Amino acid sequence: MNIKDYKDIAVFVEQRHGEIQSVGLELICEAKKLAKVSDQKVVAIVLGDKVKPMADTLISYGADKVVYVEDAHLKAYSTEPYSQALFTVLDGLKPNIVLIGATTTGRDLAPRMSVKLNTGLTADCTLLEMKTVEGYDDKIVVTDNKDLLMTRPTFGGNLIATIVCPDNRPQMSTVRPGVMQKTEANTSLKGEVVEVKVSFDAKRFKVEVLEEVKEKSDAKDITEQAILVAGGRGIKKEELFKKLSVLADKLNGGVGSSRGLVDMGWADHGIQVGQTGKTVRPEVYFAFGISGAIQHAAGMEESGLIIAVNKDKDAPIFKIADLGLVCDLEPVINGLIDALK
Repeated sequence: MNIKDYKDIAVFVEQRHGEIQSVGLELICEAKKLAKVSDQKVVAIVLGDKVKPMADTLISYGADKVVYVEDAHLKAYSTEPYSQALFTVLDGLKPNIVLIGATTTGRDLAPRMSVKLNTGLTADCTLLEMKTVEGYDDKIVVTDNKDLLMTRPTFGGNLIATIVCPDNRPQMSTVRPGVMQKTEANTSLKGEVVEVKVSFDAKRFKVEVLEEVKEKSDAKDITEQAILVAGGRGIKKEELFKKLSVLADKLNGGVGSSRGLVDMGWADHGIQVGQTGKTVRPEVYFAFGISGAIQHAAGMEESGLIIAVNKDKDAPIFKIADLGLVCDLEPVINGLIDALK
């Protein structure tokens, strides 16, 4: 096929135990923006055992078309059945663009689709734009808006690279949860719903899921918190970091961490904010002892209100903070806890 024959933007929508994962809705909303400037449609793809009822929700977030595959082989995620099903759908659609969430599932599926479809894959993108690239000497001009410019951090966040895939289709990208913004659902929207039947090659199934055991945890999902209290290397005592949980509870919020405290073993990776952690957009973000290096800032700079407390007046965090306090951390943390009693 000619590259020009590939059309539309396909979004793989991940669901777990019948619940649509937020990153899929975020990508549909982002795809809608890209579709508007490139005269394309948004096609949501959902795989599972009983997933047809999800179609209305996907359409309400902007999908023009929903393609679903229902099969007992897809009840629990397993690499080979999902790979066969997703490839069957994508091979039939011939989309111009494929967007996949950079979750555990997405990171397993995306490279396999890239190989099966003989195309490239840009992982962990932070910005997606529709333009047309002419030449390879930093010359980018906007013409028919058919090329996807995929921007992502590289070299540990010290460089930002914009990657294009001019000679192969589809153009594929993974995006971490929370990076793209989810808009409000519009139940008045209409769309097409199509079922695809897949002839599975069960001989290739090397793994069988016998049982799924959910880990019980009281930890809050930091990506869902309206208020986040985060600590960094500037917090010199583990006891002081533990006090952030007390403060967060009084604010009905969650606790976040920089990579430094995770590396020290004080914080779990599940609450790490930044390029190698999670991207968050709380209404209020408290940054205690966080320097604000680009790797961390990339995960929280779009927070509604950023309040930074740091002894170093030259810390980069103050460049993006709405309110900055240059002082010792402990009196501020203790003072806030006391004031909120």
